[in-house]
Amino acid sequence: MRFGLFVPQGWRLDLAGIEPAGQWAVMRDLAQLADRGPWESIWVYDHFHTVPEVTDEATHEAWTLMAAFAAATERVRLGQMCTCMGYRNPAYLAKVAATIDVISGGRVEMGIGGGWYEHEWRAYGYGFPRAGIRLAMLDEGVQVMRQLWADGRASLDGKHYQIDGAICRPLPIQAGGPPLWVAGGGERKTLLTAAQYAAYTNFDGTPDTFVHKSEVLAGHCTDLGRDFAEITRSANYNVVIAPTEAEVADRLDWIQEHYRTVLPGQAERQRQAFASGPLVGTPEQIVDALRSAEQMGMTYAICYFVEAAYDTSGIELFEREVVPALAESAG
Repeated sequence: MRFGLFVPQGWRLDLAGIEPAGQWAVMRDLAQLADRGPWESIWVYDHFHTVPEVTDEATHEAWTLMAAFAAATERVRLGQMCTCMGYRNPAYLAKVAATIDVISGGRVEMGIGGGWYEHEWRAYGYGFPRAGIRLAMLDEGVQVMRQLWADGRASLDGKHYQIDGAICRPLPIQAGGPPLWVAGGGERKTLLTAAQYAAYTNFDGTPDTFVHKSEVLAGHCTDLGRDFAEITRSANYNVVIAPTEAEVADRLDWIQEHYRTVLPGQAERQRQAFASGPLVGTPEQIVDALRSAEQMGMTYAICYFVEAAYDTSGIELFEREVVPALAESAG
């Protein structure tokens, strides 16, 4: 199994209490911790306003962080979960990604999706098109990016984008451009786009849902004549890990208190949300859960540790006891 690590950027209120001037140092240090460890990739979210409620807490911009991480790390791959096509013109986005791919020595992953956070869309002046339009924008945008990365030029007279001879030089270091991660589980459009273009998918890792979405994706692949096995299926997980079940409970208590300081009305709800996840427990329990996910075809786990900006012991325990166990089972 392969592993990615989310770096806290504030979107999930995971830098609260740290002065803005010190937040980059925290993010950089965590990226470099991952760079030294067993993680294949690091990830941030492409959002502008916090969740589960909009606040004035900092949320650092995803592609700015991609460039910063490219310069601050040497090995680990760089991903976004996931870039909203509607937030940036796709030709411009392809240019940005190509530049960062060069800076990083060919380490960019291209997470892309149709977007969903209505408050952000409207606040930033993008309107909020219905879902079908957002997903049609996704499809056209992917076409533009693929042209630019493969040929260095793109033109598209689309319904949503009109691109006329855009040039992308330098080309990305990765031949054909960064691998595409199409995120989301929409069955008629998102998974069809994934079947057409994606090297990776990312959708709900809940067992029943994951199996169903995988079956839908496989059906689209069959219809298109694409080998389903070419697509790596990933899922995102909140990880709450500790050596004993009593210490797991202590970590959940910490999560509740953390949210109480920044969003008191959400404290109990957030504790319950984290407690209900599949990767909550001792290392042995989490290994068992991931082995079950692997049997369903989930071979790339992107892990989020809510306490990472304040305490890296959970990450370090996961590195020591979970990652090697899954590597051994794969071997």
